[in-house]
Amino acid sequence: MARYIRHACAFCTLLLAALLVNAARVQLVQSRVYDDNPANRRPSIARYQQPRGDILVGGEPVTGSLDTGEQLRYERTYRDGPLFAPVTGFASQLYGTAFLEHAEDGVLAGTDPMLSALPLWNDVTRKPSPGGDVVTTLNRRAQEAAYRGLAGRKGAVAAIEPATGRVLALVTSPSYDPAALSGNGEAVTSAWARLNHDPEKPMLNRAVRQTYPPGSTFKVVTAAAALDAGVITDLDARTRSPDPYRLPGTTTRLTNEADGCRDASLRTAFEWSCNTVFAKLGVDVGAEGMVSTAGGFGFNDTGVRIPFSVSPSTFDRHVDKAQLALSSIGQYNTRATPLQMAMVASAVANDGQLRSPYLVERTTRKGGETVAGAGPRPVRQVMRLSTAERLKELMTDVVEEGTGTQAAIPGATVGGKTGTAQHGVGNSGVPYAWFVSWAQADDAVEPGVAVAVVVEDASADRGEISGGGDAAPIARDVMRAVLGL
Repeated sequence: MARYIRHACAFCTLLLAALLVNAARVQLVQSRVYDDNPANRRPSIARYQQPRGDILVGGEPVTGSLDTGEQLRYERTYRDGPLFAPVTGFASQLYGTAFLEHAEDGVLAGTDPMLSALPLWNDVTRKPSPGGDVVTTLNRRAQEAAYRGLAGRKGAVAAIEPATGRVLALVTSPSYDPAALSGNGEAVTSAWARLNHDPEKPMLNRAVRQTYPPGSTFKVVTAAAALDAGVITDLDARTRSPDPYRLPGTTTRLTNEADGCRDASLRTAFEWSCNTVFAKLGVDVGAEGMVSTAGGFGFNDTGVRIPFSVSPSTFDRHVDKAQLALSSIGQYNTRATPLQMAMVASAVANDGQLRSPYLVERTTRKGGETVAGAGPRPVRQVMRLSTAERLKELMTDVVEEGTGTQAAIPGATVGGKTGTAQHGVGNSGVPYAWFVSWAQADDAVEPGVAVAVVVEDASADRGEISGGGDAAPIARDVMRAVLGL
């Protein structure tokens, strides 16, 4: 009898061991398979069982969490949702996350190990820490000025602090309220369908995800290349630039909107935006020099993140001389985001040095203790200091007596460049109005802000839209808000 009992005990022990091995296999080896199974609602339930951390602007939260009392308990709320949508993005129980809500999801949801004093214990219990907060670099007054200036017209504004790379404003229009996507009911499904099928594309972040032909604002880059290469040594010397200018190897003749561009000096050509002068300058610099200078400003860089990704701005590396001429005046395949053009103005303002832009100042635990800071941002010398000084002079002339006078600010030195970019088949589309600029208060030791504005207003008449008329006043108001003037 004892032998049978021993056999039974051994068999039971074997069954218990097999059960433990299988449990370990399910819990450790196959846990990811079960966690990722769409039928498993436990991760979603756990995710929404606690309030989400907040995104802060100027020390004040622009997000919140609403206790619904349902199984997916907390829904995201937004304060001034359309104003900050290009920055916050959305956090939806049905459609996931976007922009800062996505890039900083680990901190906001409380799953980032850095939020916990005992991360290994949290891994064992699988219990998230309270959601942390994300402190942005935004200037609320600048953000409001940009949004108010666009006034519902299609377009975007980006503003940067030149010395640091801090993003001070990031606005796109038309916008939307991210709160409409927060929950999981039929209203959310309907809002998602409506927003995605809206021809005005309110969910498109035009400031960082839409590229445009930069038009004459790109002449800042071409001027930098010409000065650095020694093609131009005297801002006031006459250039050998015919008007009209025949594109090399073609019978196509490039003309100007302004008069007096034949053999115009760089100062005159920049002030009145002479296409012929800058097209020829691009050809004189050469493709290699133009590609190198554009790359220094950030064109063709696919790795820009602020911390969410930015669509790459492009300057075609493989062009013939005619295409290079057009590329050098911001046409052909040259494309730029508003953030990229703000980076161009920022580099000029910062003595030729470009700081990588960033949007998150620091992340904190719920009590305010800093988890991670932005740290020093990478910097590169885009152009010689002497070139930057001369470009500052040229851009200041544009605002004081050229096409950008509407950007002038009493009590500050302002430099700018207007642009009217052609697009569409046969340039049939309404031109995009551009303005890039920087400003330095009279009592400041360095420029405080660089701005890029683009307006794509389909309701405007072709002859009524211009960078100086449509975009410059918006840039002016943003700069005034940052400088406190």
